[in-house]
Amino acid sequence: MLTFEQKIAILDSYPQLEARKVSLGRVNYHLEQSRHDKKTVASYIHPNGNGFVYAGLLRGYETDDKGLVNIRDYSEAALRELLDASITSLLMYIPEAPAPSKRKKKAQTGGAEAQSLWTNEDGHTLSLRFEEDLWYLYAGLQLEMAFETVAEAEEYLAEEGFARVADELQE
Repeated sequence: MLTFEQKIAILDSYPQLEARKVSLGRVNYHLEQSRHDKKTVASYIHPNGNGFVYAGLLRGYETDDKGLVNIRDYSEAALRELLDASITSLLMYIPEAPAPSKRKKKAQTGGAEAQSLWTNEDGHTLSLRFEEDLWYLYAGLQLEMAFETVAEAEEYLAEEGFARVADELQE
C-alpha cells in the first residue's frame, strides 16, 4: 500500500491536476479542462491512506454509486493506470446524438460496443465510433480513418499499439 505522501507525489506529478485541500487533512485533485460536468479526478486523499479516483466513464473498475474507486491498496502502477484512464475519459467530448433503439444498434454493430476509447503508451487517445454503417476512428474531433467492420478497426488499433480504455462513454 502506498503512503499518503507517495499518493500525493503521484498525483502532483500530473500537471493538469490542481490540488485542493479539504477538511481533516484530505486533498482533492481537480481537472479544470474536463469536458464533462465532473471535474474532480481524485477525492479525499487522506493521511490514513484512503482515497478515491473517479472512474464513472470507464469500464472494468468496481465503482460506488458516484463512480468512485477506492485506491487504498493500489500500487503505483495501478494508480497511474487508473489516473491516466480517468483523465483521458474526462478530456474526451462525445457529442450528444439521438440513440437508436437497442435492437437496431445491436443489429448494426453485430453486438459489438458502438463506441470505445483507445490509448497508447505515449498517451495519444483515439475514439472508435459506429456511425451510419461504418466504424470511424477519431483523434479528438479529427476523423482519422473509417473501417467497414469493428474487427478491422480493432486489428488496426492493436497493430498501432493502442489498447482499449473505456466503452460507451455516454450512457
